[in-house]
Amino acid sequence: MKFKPERKHLQWGITAFLVIAAAILFYYVIFHMGSLKSGISLLFSILTPLIYGAVIAYLFWPLVKLFERKVFFPLFSKMKVTFKKKGQKVIRLVSILLTLFLIILGIYILMAMLIPQIINSIMNIADNFPRYIDNIQTWLSDMLKEHPDMQTSVNDMINSLSVKAEDWMTHDLVPQLNSLLKDLSSGLMGIVNFLKNLILGLIVSIYILLSKESITGNIKKGLYALFKPERANHIIKDIRYIDKTFGGYIIGMLLDSLNIAVLCYIGTTLLGMPYSIFISVIVGVTNVIPFFGPYLGAIPSAILIFMVDPIQALYFIIFIFILQQIDGNFIAPRIIGDSTGMSPLMVLAAIMIGGGMFGIPGMVIGVPVFAIICTIIRNYVGSLLRKKKLPTDHSLYTNVDHVDSDTNEIIYSNTKKDVTSDEVFCFDFDEETSSSSKIDKNGKE
Repeated sequence: MKFKPERKHLQWGITAFLVIAAAILFYYVIFHMGSLKSGISLLFSILTPLIYGAVIAYLFWPLVKLFERKVFFPLFSKMKVTFKKKGQKVIRLVSILLTLFLIILGIYILMAMLIPQIINSIMNIADNFPRYIDNIQTWLSDMLKEHPDMQTSVNDMINSLSVKAEDWMTHDLVPQLNSLLKDLSSGLMGIVNFLKNLILGLIVSIYILLSKESITGNIKKGLYALFKPERANHIIKDIRYIDKTFGGYIIGMLLDSLNIAVLCYIGTTLLGMPYSIFISVIVGVTNVIPFFGPYLGAIPSAILIFMVDPIQALYFIIFIFILQQIDGNFIAPRIIGDSTGMSPLMVLAAIMIGGGMFGIPGMVIGVPVFAIICTIIRNYVGSLLRKKKLPTDHSLYTNVDHVDSDTNEIIYSNTKKDVTSDEVFCFDFDEETSSSSKIDKNGKE
């Protein structure tokens, strides 16, 4: 008699195989962690150019699309020139190369302008540090000349702090800089490897951008092959939302930070403040970090200006406050928009969690990632509520007393009432269980 396996036998076999495979994998992870880490590291090093290329292509695509759709296509349409598929590829390639050229040129110009100025500023600060301390002491002495006891205490404190600062610059900062230079010289292969991966990443990004529509089409084809059309539609919609939220936020923050740096440089230059370029770079870079960024950049900048001229430090604080208000209320909303839809409390939580887990990069990307997670949770909760025929607007639940279990009608209450212990922590058992074992007040069935 021939044995014919039933469907349940096949399911049992697949389940057993998966359990055994999971057990083997768990054993390997526990007892071969070093080999696993080295394997992951090797795989990551192999895929690094592809990762660089994907990131570069993602960041460059808005500018490529701008050149392609807003410059070249309208230009050729006015000239009544039509292109077939090959012609469109040529326009795409020209747009990509123009984007690469402009970005590389912009980075080179910024580095050529900023790096020498920043180095000169740091060297100037180190050379003039004792004079700056004397300026602060003189200013405080004039302020506290009518209070000699307080004046003496403040001078002693400043002298102590200045000695510690000079000691730190002599014994800590300079050796660290020398060590950094040695590490850079000894880590020449690391720099070469980074440049190699970056160049390969640029080449990969060109091919990704050239084949963007083909890559997108293949991904969609795979989704529709793996999932039902309705589910695939939802996944594609979710990917578009993630792209809009994440990409729009990151690119918007970069543009906003560049804008803040330029405005800060113009303002500090017009006000005649020292180290305008150095301070503008600090303010612009830290502005990438939401919420905390402006303060992280303003505090050391204000201290630096205070050492040169305390009065100008006060003007700088007022200027930065006005600049941040203008940016937060007018500039940033136009550049970034309400791409996250998160409350200030949620933004703060996202920054703290992201910074605690991944440092400064986590603080930067924590907000859009948190926004995406919150949206997923919000949509899931909304779907559950709709299945129960309950409203999804959270404002409707503010004054809810309870929901009628029979009609699903929301009962609102404007008055507070006492809640007895019999009304809380009530556990409902199944009807079969409750009917099969009924217990009286004396604890007998």
